[in-house]
Amino acid sequence: MFKVTPNPPDTDPVPYDASFDLDPKKMKAATDRALDFYLNPGATKTQIPPRTSGTFLTIDAAVDDETLLVEAYESLSSSRKMVNDLAELEDNPRRHTMLVLHRSLLIGELALNRVLDNHKPG
Repeated sequence: MFKVTPNPPDTDPVPYDASFDLDPKKMKAATDRALDFYLNPGATKTQIPPRTSGTFLTIDAAVDDETLLVEAYESLSSSRKMVNDLAELEDNPRRHTMLVLHRSLLIGELALNRVLDNHKPG
């Protein structure tokens, strides 16, 4: 079978452009400017402030205890149901881990349910 294009294909040589002459002194100056701009080695070092606890998720202080308990119960209940559904899809090692997690969530849910039963509003 005849190949139409030669291997490698014939191309015209790239013309030489004198404007691309790289003067070593100009290259060093440009490199120094770039490093100074991005790394700024002469700048004074500032102390990184200590990490504070995040305020992305907060709970209003005015929320009563019963509402907080109900929310915690609902969260545990939903988590337990999701883990149970995922455990049904897994095989032995991961399934056992998920069932243990399911059991832990169930115990927390039962404990919160008992607290809600014993809670007397007011």
